[in-house]
Amino acid sequence: MKPYRLMLALIALGAVSMSSAEVSPVLVIHGGAGVIRRDMNPAKEKAVRAALALALRNGYAQLKAGKPALDGVTAAITVLEDDPNFNAGKGAVFTHDGRNELDAAIMDGSSHRAGAVAGVHRVKNPILLARAVMEKSPHVMLAGDGAEQFAKEVGIALVDPSYFRTEERWQQLQKALKEDQEQQPHGDADTAKHFGTVGAVALDAQGHLAAGTSTGGMTDKRWGRIGDSPIIGAGTYANSGCAVSGTGWGEYYIRTVAAHSICMEVTQMRVPLQRAAGEIINQEIPAMGGNGGAIALDADGHVAMPFNTDGMYRGWIGADGVPHVAIYGDENDGTAEPLPAPSDSSAAP
Repeated sequence: MKPYRLMLALIALGAVSMSSAEVSPVLVIHGGAGVIRRDMNPAKEKAVRAALALALRNGYAQLKAGKPALDGVTAAITVLEDDPNFNAGKGAVFTHDGRNELDAAIMDGSSHRAGAVAGVHRVKNPILLARAVMEKSPHVMLAGDGAEQFAKEVGIALVDPSYFRTEERWQQLQKALKEDQEQQPHGDADTAKHFGTVGAVALDAQGHLAAGTSTGGMTDKRWGRIGDSPIIGAGTYANSGCAVSGTGWGEYYIRTVAAHSICMEVTQMRVPLQRAAGEIINQEIPAMGGNGGAIALDADGHVAMPFNTDGMYRGWIGADGVPHVAIYGDENDGTAEPLPAPSDSSAAP
């Protein structure tokens, strides 16, 4: 082989080697902010922690197998949608009229493709329908009956509305209706109506990010109210450098375009992830009268999980392959420092 051809071949091999260099995958999840410690009991806490760990393991298995970040996000969120302890899918809260209205969104950071659904009543896993909207329709958001017609056409599972009901959620509605009738002043119970969402953000081995969020919305909501979760940029957003899923008082996340704002600070203004997320979640939103939390992940694998409530169901899994789960504000969730670098001894769960 002539020298210049050999040089070109070596350069090409080097380029291929660099482009195929893998990133250590990371998955971060939340199961909603606003956790009130006094309402927890040992059995529920154990169940919640187990579900969070299962969601992390299922989602991370996809990432370790080389699947895209979107697969890690959907695998994690479907676990939480299927678990009645979370306000998404089975176990979603009830509207004022005694129905379940479900919302979800997903976004691929590398392509900026996104899909969302709002106000669906029979979709077993709204996150899967949101992804189908992204991948199998020309649209970004579908709502109500039209979204469910689309679900039928693309083979997304539909269930009888009774599937979503749990006695705990039904009693929460009865309490809220009684408070409405008695015109009780706003307090902790009223504020708690606004919380309950599940979400995930993921970084895959190719360095791509994705974000997804799913929710039953707000207890006692009326008039087809839609919160921030299915709104791209408000409760869900991802680009090439940042991914965010929010949980909290949705009206304030919409007004601050919270998820997009965090990512713009990270990618455009080069603000460190934890600082950017903290400024929006713990300063800007509370200054307007709202509260809640979020999970955020950047392209370097840094994690932020800020919240300003009593607690937030949350967890992450990285190079060590071990699910890290927390609930309360006084728990160390292990994200004060960058996640550990991969090692030869790292193993998938």
